[in-house]
Amino acid sequence: MLKELEPLIKRGNDFLGTRVPIMCGAMTWVSDVNLVRAVNRAGAFGVLAGGNMPVDMLERDIDELKKTEERFGVNLITIAPNYKSHLEMVCKKQVSHIIFAGSFPKASEVKMAKDSGAKVICFASTLQIADRMVNFGADAIILEGSEAGGHIGPVSTIVLIQQFLFDKRDIPIFIAGGIATGRMVLHILLMGAAGVQMGTRFVMSEECSAHPKFKEAFRKAQARDAVATPQFDSALPVIPVRALKNKGMVNFGKLQLELLKKLEKGEIDRMQAQYEVEKYWVGSLRKAVKEGDVEYGSLMAGQSVGLVDEVKPIKDIVDEIISEMEDEFLRIRRICRI
Repeated sequence: MLKELEPLIKRGNDFLGTRVPIMCGAMTWVSDVNLVRAVNRAGAFGVLAGGNMPVDMLERDIDELKKTEERFGVNLITIAPNYKSHLEMVCKKQVSHIIFAGSFPKASEVKMAKDSGAKVICFASTLQIADRMVNFGADAIILEGSEAGGHIGPVSTIVLIQQFLFDKRDIPIFIAGGIATGRMVLHILLMGAAGVQMGTRFVMSEECSAHPKFKEAFRKAQARDAVATPQFDSALPVIPVRALKNKGMVNFGKLQLELLKKLEKGEIDRMQAQYEVEKYWVGSLRKAVKEGDVEYGSLMAGQSVGLVDEVKPIKDIVDEIISEMEDEFLRIRRICRI
């Protein structure tokens, strides 16, 4: 790493304990023990995906990671049925970093995580959520734009940067959504971010356990192929999901219509309907990631899928990002004559 880049990466590295402040996004069925270890070995930051995993299975994975890793993140989905049990167990395990995702946690839950000794990171997809998470006591924020894959918010990365990042200097902020190259990482650091998070880029790694057909779908995809799901009616508020368009996305639209009819008839309540929505995504994502069903399974991907077209070892991915950061820094220095 160029010596001149050290001031830019120091804050993020100190917070994460890394060589380069790049977090691997926690992807359900994808971000497992092996991926976390490989990302850590490459000098970045691995995050274990809790999803709605049975508590004993998540505990087993944490115990396995703690045999070799001093620092890693555990991502907890606040809208998952097992969320509260996950949080209680993870706090007892005293992991280095706890990340809240899916929706926003309660202030008491942030405090509970911090009291366990963990550094707490919260996702924010709007300015208002980011401000709330800071007030709740988060140690860092992941500012995620709508270009990201999986569950997304309504605002683009570039707008969130201008709304929040430029005015906040007292808390580490990591930027996510649409990032896949070292050149972009360098520019985001120059804007004042502590680091970045990438998900789609790490799917395209040799160490990623996703089915070869899943990765091949990513390799062939263009940025415009990663689309967000619509919400048909406010009676059934659903968090949009960005994924590659296929028959599984079409079926999700049909599911929403069926659930809306049941809501109108009083056959289910809103909570039950939202649970069915999350159940659909968890199941269809497993079909794609584990079974290779790229037609009916969920191909959750960010728009940066259009920037990746090769499967590589994670070390090569991280080294390439660092090399691109260095080249871009030198290019800017030549242009600005500094």
